[in-house]
Amino acid sequence: MRTYTITARRDDEHGSHAGVREGLVVLDTSLAGRANALNPVELLLASLAACMIKGVERSAPMLKFGFSGVTVSLSAERQDAPPKLTAITYELVVDTDESDHRLELLHTNVRKYGTISNTLADSVALTGTVRRG
Repeated sequence: MRTYTITARRDDEHGSHAGVREGLVVLDTSLAGRANALNPVELLLASLAACMIKGVERSAPMLKFGFSGVTVSLSAERQDAPPKLTAITYELVVDTDESDHRLELLHTNVRKYGTISNTLADSVALTGTVRRG
């Protein structure tokens, strides 16, 4: 079992930051919002996107799957009372010459072995597609 640890700290009423090792992320924790930082929902979506891209990086060598780039676009629906996400949709775009069958196999592996995608899928409707770039 792995354990993950980060530290987040409020800078002022305009925002905060989180960090681990040499990485630092600026957080939008301001009630007014800020354009140069990600808010909590955007951070969650960014985590899912990173999980999926990392899943491609991890699965491609095992499948001997050739690709030159990956883009993930995500969207979340939020209800107000109680405040929570009710659905997340994504489009995984892979720049590849591989067959449609192999592209779907990659997608299956990305979904099956993703820590963040598996965690979220247990609590919110998580649906998406894969396509060639």
